[in-house]
Amino acid sequence: MTGTMRPEELMENAVVDSHGRKIGKVGTVYVADDTQEPEWVTVRTGMFGHKESFVPLQGATMDRDGLHVRVTKEKVSEAPQTDGDRHLSEQESAELYRFYDMPAPRGSQENRGGRTRPQPGKRGTAGESMTRSEERLNVGTERVETGRVRLRKYTVTEEQQVKVPVTHEEVRLEREPITGGDRTGARIADEEQEITLHEERPKVEKETVPVEKVRLAKETVRDEETVSGQVRKERIEMEDDTKRRKNR
Repeated sequence: MTGTMRPEELMENAVVDSHGRKIGKVGTVYVADDTQEPEWVTVRTGMFGHKESFVPLQGATMDRDGLHVRVTKEKVSEAPQTDGDRHLSEQESAELYRFYDMPAPRGSQENRGGRTRPQPGKRGTAGESMTRSEERLNVGTERVETGRVRLRKYTVTEEQQVKVPVTHEEVRLEREPITGGDRTGARIADEEQEITLHEERPKVEKETVPVEKVRLAKETVRDEETVSGQVRKERIEMEDDTKRRKNR
């Protein structure tokens, strides 16, 4: 392994093979009992199942896209596997080095009598995961202009009829008998009298008077509308190839 890597730095990182292909994610980091340095990591190579394959850390480097190892994806898929966190015996460790055609490190288990064990408390999610996404309707409101209202004043002419009480004078002929005392001094002659008659006539004058005030006012009316839209959701289902093999 190039440089010294801490187990917590390796966890959850993607494992990339010698050709730049992603193998999976780091599941468990195995460290040597005596040096406490990481020597192996496990990675789940398939989508299903619980076993993980061992990957050597000799010559491995850490980059932004993950842990780059010096073996191929195909080699890892055929490597010895484990189904739980347990110590590697000296024989198991030696078999792993022989499988990858790699020399055992100086002071290996066969020489120092030590074992390789998983780092306690540092196990992450084995294998790769899928993120399920879905679309959701984000409903809100926006203020839009629907129209304009103007207040305009104009003049119209209409006919009005108003009853006005009026008076007028008329001539009435009144006769009064002559009594004895009034008979003196009478004479025959032409005589004429004139009287002036009067009447009231309607007189129309116009004046402008204020009758009311009119103004525009806005008010907010709350209502409720139903909106609908199509959203997409991702579904995840499992395909188990082992059942197919059993049915053959």
